[in-house]
Amino acid sequence: MIIAGAISLRHTMRYHYDAPVLLGPQVVRLSPTPYYRARILQFSLSVAPENHALNWLQDPNGNWIARYVFPERTTEMRIDVRLDIDLRPLNPFDFVVDSEAADWPFAYVPDTRTELEAYLARDVPDAALERFCGTWSGRQMSTVDLLVEVNARINQALGYEVRSEPGVFSPAETLARKSGSCRDIAWLGVQVLRHLGFGARFVSGYLLNLAIPDDTDDGDGEFSGLHAWVEVYLPGVGWVGMDPTSGTFCNEAYVPLAACVHYDAAAPLTGSVEPSRVEFHHELHVQRLDPAELTE
Repeated sequence: MIIAGAISLRHTMRYHYDAPVLLGPQVVRLSPTPYYRARILQFSLSVAPENHALNWLQDPNGNWIARYVFPERTTEMRIDVRLDIDLRPLNPFDFVVDSEAADWPFAYVPDTRTELEAYLARDVPDAALERFCGTWSGRQMSTVDLLVEVNARINQALGYEVRSEPGVFSPAETLARKSGSCRDIAWLGVQVLRHLGFGARFVSGYLLNLAIPDDTDDGDGEFSGLHAWVEVYLPGVGWVGMDPTSGTFCNEAYVPLAACVHYDAAAPLTGSVEPSRVEFHHELHVQRLDPAELTE
């Protein structure tokens, strides 16, 4: 459960190599997207080694990315994020869909469809995905009701698992396993929505979770962390966040860092490094900010 008000997030990723290595260019996607709706009180991104060149840019999807180039060998790379946000309650259903798309199935008008072309692209056809989507074959219903039903059905059909290894399962593999990580489930959600005719994109970001305050609570968001979910495009509304891992729509607890056509472009960190053994350390903490600490 999220508590309205100011929160502070601290996120560290540290890579320790067993010998001095040359790092290739590193792309970091840990800055909130330009469309993020909460008020950002403070954001900082610090990277070591300190001897580096930094270039901030926007990728083809409009996300902020930081590109680092390191000229010297190093035995460690460290990334530190500080993000202070003023959160306000967000009703994820506070929208009205254009009449042209209020009921499903519908077709985007030609201009919109052209702009959404990349977000409508499906994976290679798969029988398991076809069967899953067959639930809605021939039906007519409210568009919002359909999205709620799709989100809930994916959540009910799949178990959640923590996977530390890289990569994302195909929709067929996720359905066959009947479980997946948040990124596996989110990618399945993207493909289901595209199969049903919606423009959809893959989103990575922070999911914040603060406990209800009581006499013993110290404000730690121990269930906060990196997460993946889906956004669907609705005429008259724009992009709407859905989290099939939890079966809910996205509220103020979701902080988007990258929204992309394909999950490959949403990883928090991508880059190359010389062959070596590496130890990886990851920490993420969220806590409430005292009003006296706020800066305008």
